[in-house]
Amino acid sequence: MPAVEAAVLPILAAVTLTAGACHAAPDNKQAAAPAVQAATEPVTLTAADGVKVYGIWYRAEQPKALILLFHQAGSSSGEYATIAPKLVAEGYSALAIDQRAGGGLFGENRTAKALGREAGYLEAKADLEAALAWAQGRKLPVLLWGSSYSAALVFLVAAEHPPGVIGVLAFSPGEYLGSDTMVKAAAAKVQVPVFVTSARDPKEIAAARAVAEAVRVKGTTLFVPQQGGVHGSSTLIAARDPAGADENWKAVRAFLRRVAP
Repeated sequence: MPAVEAAVLPILAAVTLTAGACHAAPDNKQAAAPAVQAATEPVTLTAADGVKVYGIWYRAEQPKALILLFHQAGSSSGEYATIAPKLVAEGYSALAIDQRAGGGLFGENRTAKALGREAGYLEAKADLEAALAWAQGRKLPVLLWGSSYSAALVFLVAAEHPPGVIGVLAFSPGEYLGSDTMVKAAAAKVQVPVFVTSARDPKEIAAARAVAEAVRVKGTTLFVPQQGGVHGSSTLIAARDPAGADENWKAVRAFLRRVAP
């Protein structure tokens, strides 16, 4: 049996989401200015197919690990404007990128804009791989963090490129990649602890649970919030999840301190 540590609690639906599609949040409300400041540096990567991938490096002074932050559909690296500084405060450096499958939900997506066409979710896997290659050059333990469709892609990347990856965090994962089994199959091959969470919607919880239960690694956690809870990494943004952000942060910090102390 999978080593999933947390049980799903009975809760009411907050967001309607099918397991076969990845949806950005319904409004265009921007994240509030970060309460915690962090040193930042722009980064430009080149994916294997030549696409330029733009990102922001949030630097901790003595980082315990490097977290790669990937956004949801219709979004950009700005999804992590309030999240990444808090990770830096915990002692983790972070790189948030603009994937080619994205948009302006949290500000301009420079990668998508420069590409000049709509890209599919699987195409963006090359962007995640470029970020991982860059991270491996920093000589730090690496964690992969995905939101919605990128929470599906991180399992493929972790399964195919294990060196240096010590953990995976997946916010609202599901079978978003054109197959009913692709993400679960990749999750079964992941060799590191995984943290999985979702919004408080029965269909989304079921999709997240199916992925989490495919993981065969001890220390994998399925967390369902009892308060609030919204789709993707936005569940950690107080402006979007005022009732549940603190609870979600507590769970995330507990996982990070266990996997990358």
